[in-house]
Amino acid sequence: MSDHILDALYQVLQTRKNAGGEKSYVASLYEKGSPKIAEKILEEAQEFIDEAYALDKDAGDADAQKNIRSEAADLLFHMMVMLSHHNVPPSEVFEVLEGRFGTSGHDEKASRTKD
Repeated sequence: MSDHILDALYQVLQTRKNAGGEKSYVASLYEKGSPKIAEKILEEAQEFIDEAYALDKDAGDADAQKNIRSEAADLLFHMMVMLSHHNVPPSEVFEVLEGRFGTSGHDEKASRTKD
């Protein structure tokens, strides 16, 4: 295992699969399945966006700077819960990102085919 915080988090999230929902927030999300986890991801994404908009209005807003970091962490956490729920380790996501690194975003998107 790497020393990356997301790898460590993934391992903890995997152990929560054996916990009861009454004792573990993550286990309670797993019990409710993808729809509940997706709901949390959407909620956290909106909160992250709201803080970004606050920074658009005032880039020097120290509270918004603090809040966007916190909301980004919440969003990443819940994305990790979904990945863990479906047994997708972060290393596999990193591989996708690494494969795209150095490629224009426009070129990468155009390379995806829809049949």
